[in-house]
Amino acid sequence: MKKFAALGLFALSMTLFSACGQTSQSTSATDTSTAETQKVTDQTLKIGVLPAESAIPIILAKEEGFFKDLGLNVEIKAFTSPNDRNVAIQAKELDATISDVMTEATFKQNGIDMTITSDILEDFKILASPNSGFKEMKDFDGKKVTLVPNFILEYIMDQFAKKDDFTYKIVDIPSFSARSEALLNDQVDGAVYTEPQASMLASQGAVILGSSKEAGIKGGTIQFMDKVLDKRPQDVQAFYTAYNQAIDFMNEHKASEYADILADYQFPEAMSTYLDSQKEKYPHAQAVPKDQFENIIAWTKEKGQIDSSYSYKDLTDFGYLK
Repeated sequence: MKKFAALGLFALSMTLFSACGQTSQSTSATDTSTAETQKVTDQTLKIGVLPAESAIPIILAKEEGFFKDLGLNVEIKAFTSPNDRNVAIQAKELDATISDVMTEATFKQNGIDMTITSDILEDFKILASPNSGFKEMKDFDGKKVTLVPNFILEYIMDQFAKKDDFTYKIVDIPSFSARSEALLNDQVDGAVYTEPQASMLASQGAVILGSSKEAGIKGGTIQFMDKVLDKRPQDVQAFYTAYNQAIDFMNEHKASEYADILADYQFPEAMSTYLDSQKEKYPHAQAVPKDQFENIIAWTKEKGQIDSSYSYKDLTDFGYLK
């Protein structure tokens, strides 16, 4: 079993980075139609992940044999930081990865040929420090929030600030453990984390005041190298077939029933507790909503991270979800 070797939970920076490229919608329609009759190749599909909720369907698809049943050989390559994962992308060591829209756009600008093929499971939480006394999002007005700027964490915080009409001060602490310590010791007023880190910090006294999932904010993605989409479309379709089978498995079983698998991949017990607390069924892989995509691109350009306002067609191709 490929495990998240030597992953310290507090060594993780949860800002998601990605790479991007372009595969036209018309091309994908042809490719996916052809893929339906092509046999899955014997080439290994290397997927880059971080130990967050978004990785769980991929992990279960591998460990429960859904990939294998379809003849697909998948290698999960785990990274302790997004920067390490990005180095692997640039070195062309990955065929696909989990990331987000804004970094897909930045990689597109830098000439890395990848394309967004679906959304992911995601839920980022806004947390207040244990002794802040905060009761609502407006309490962050003028206060200090630690996050990694320019990417999905800041975008989500900005969406809450816009909705509730407040401003906040960013405290950039690169180390995950240092950011967590600053939050729990009331050195900052708030922070943004994904699961399972958010639930774990809440169990230590941090106060959850907002959820990207409950607010309907989506920006996470899975994207594939264009050469894989062009030459192995049947493998990509098989990947999503198995991914959705894993989603069905999650809907039919309590997380406590596969907690040993999560533990092997260095997920804390808080992950199972969080998963079992969900009231709605987990959705199959879907397209990133166009309006959300366009909002993120506009935000990314406004931040000066990209020069061009990339279109939905420039960066996405959801034909492989059929």
